Amino acid sequence: MPTKNSSDRELVAASEANIKNLSRRNFLGYIGGASALLLTAAACKKDSTTSNNNGTDLGSGDVGILNYAYALEQIEAAFYTKIFESPYSGITASETALLGDVRDHEVAHREFFKAALAASAIPALVLDFSSINFGSRDSVLGTAKAFEDLGVSAYNGAGKLLVSADYLLLAGKIVSVEARHAAYIRDLIMPGSFADGLDANGLDMSRTPSEVFAIAGTYVKTKLNISNLPTS
Repeated sequence: MPTKNSSDRELVAASEANIKNLSRRNFLGYIGGASALLLTAAACKKDSTTSNNNGTDLGSGDVGILNYAYALEQIEAAFYTKIFESPYSGITASETALLGDVRDHEVAHREFFKAALAASAIPALVLDFSSINFGSRDSVLGTAKAFEDLGVSAYNGAGKLLVSADYLLLAGKIVSVEARHAAYIRDLIMPGSFADGLDANGLDMSRTPSEVFAIAGTYVKTKLNISNLPTS
């Protein structure tokens, strides 16, 4: 177990400040990753990512997978934040409250990865949501469903690529929150459909990073290089 130096204490202080800014309910979404902060920070801050003509390199090994997750959390956090810039027509008080919780969870996940990766974190992504009609409930919820399902499949597919058991534990905690989001969005679209989309064994699907970015890349203007991510 690494000893906590001044840099680690600064990361912990930043993490605690983020927690104080969350409501008690939203804190539950954040705390799933916060317990591993020192472990990820100690390992990641020694590495760095680079940008060149091939795009921003997510990195290799576990650091690359953490940056992969960070990129996905950036997309989800930005999407849910944009919903509240101009809420869709007919949004109810209940939808406002619970979609706000989902937004805060995604923002907390994004900020956790950013702090934990430190100097190894990729830059903030440039995103383009112009294809989404944020004034339409069907468009917003349909996109939210697609993002949540994609996030769940991404974490499921990334689990076997991680070497560190601590990182695998972290991924398991976050994917469980993403799955709760997916179930909630499904029920908003069609009540009682929260468990739809599972296979014959009652399991969610998994996707590789290349499969995930083939879908998510529609909304990402930043060129990303995933060639150094582990594949097995």
